[in-house]
Amino acid sequence: MPQHVPNTPVCRDCDGFPIVAITTGGRDRDGSRTTLRITCRACKGTGAVRRARRQKVSV
Repeated sequence: MPQHVPNTPVCRDCDGFPIVAITTGGRDRDGSRTTLRITCRACKGTGAVRRARRQKVSV
């Protein structure tokens, strides 16, 4: 399991695991399982997110 560095912003949706393989229950011709690779929509498969920029507030 990967160890998180405190300064690295990790995606909230996938918790740093951006790509998962889901089995469909079927089998290919060679007998291997049919799987789908799904990427996280929030971070687009990177596992990290950009930090929000601070806006200047004029008073």
